[in-house]
Amino acid sequence: MKLTRFAPAAAVAAVGALTLSACGGGSATGESQENTGGEEQQQEELSGTLTGIGASSQKAAMDAWIADFGSVQPNVQVQYSPDGSGAGREQFLAGNAQFAGSDAALDEEELETAKDVCGPDGAFEYPVYISPIAVAFNLEGVDSVNMSPELIAKVFKGEVTTWNDQAIADENPDVELPDTPITPVHRSDESGTTENFVDYLSQAAGDVWDAEVSGDWPSDYGGEASQGTDGVVQTVSDTDGAIGYADASAVGELGTVAVGVGEEYVEYSPEAAAAVVDASEVAEGRGEGDLAFDLARDTTESGTYPIVLVSYHLVCSTYGDQNTVDMVKAWQNFVISEEGQQSAAESAGSAPISEDLRGQITEIIDMIQVAE
Repeated sequence: MKLTRFAPAAAVAAVGALTLSACGGGSATGESQENTGGEEQQQEELSGTLTGIGASSQKAAMDAWIADFGSVQPNVQVQYSPDGSGAGREQFLAGNAQFAGSDAALDEEELETAKDVCGPDGAFEYPVYISPIAVAFNLEGVDSVNMSPELIAKVFKGEVTTWNDQAIADENPDVELPDTPITPVHRSDESGTTENFVDYLSQAAGDVWDAEVSGDWPSDYGGEASQGTDGVVQTVSDTDGAIGYADASAVGELGTVAVGVGEEYVEYSPEAAAAVVDASEVAEGRGEGDLAFDLARDTTESGTYPIVLVSYHLVCSTYGDQNTVDMVKAWQNFVISEEGQQSAAESAGSAPISEDLRGQITEIIDMIQVAE
């Protein structure tokens, strides 16, 4: 068996700006964390550094998790660089991080590569962060507009080019729309948020959206490209008439689209996003430690918001020493704990995972062991 090897944290720091854990004390939510993280974590004080790289969508939740975990394990330093899902998977599969955040599940080739780094059982992956992807825009005097899936697809393909286009006016008869040009904004980097957004368009507006589902934006579609979630939000905020897509926790005061679902238009919310996950199935043909979901983007169920991001954590099935195994288990168990999920909900507006899903993930975390 090939044992896991990880680069020192100092070497990984060059990948991006790392967020460091606080050494004990305050909670990101302003609450005492004396009993947070479970009895098992309280029994043993661990020491060391864990490095993670990946989805920028998790940044607000990750900041909260790191701050609060510092109160549970003050001598464990957790570093996370929000460089994007693609970068996270690449660095994790290169052995440069103990865990990764990804808004897309590993593909077949990546699952095979994981066996070279993590041992014959490869990597484990499971959802830790459920959040709506907001379609956000900057249009003076307008806070919300209705858009069907087909209309959203036409806007981002560049087929609907002004805000007072008849196609938009027909779905918003009570909104005074200016003739401002529309500037669609998309991610320039490989992004799980992009992959989730494009997957939604492909499923819900397949007659209009014919591009391949990928973390890279279709090269033959126009618009303006920006790096990362923060870059998209900043560009939309700075550009009159711009529209983009981003994790809902990041859009701030921008206007947002109510998405057509069946016979109604649904505003984003954590509850509406979680409802889509409840209506979805676990992907078939994957390993015992794999909880990747096939999301029902084309649902017509009332009250669901189908542009949802289910962001995963990727961990190895084996690590090279017991201390790393113990730290990874303690950290991941905190992230999925009721306290950890509530901290993320308060800081990032995400939807806490269900008790049933938490139980399934706990069983997977328990399977992590020292490489033989």
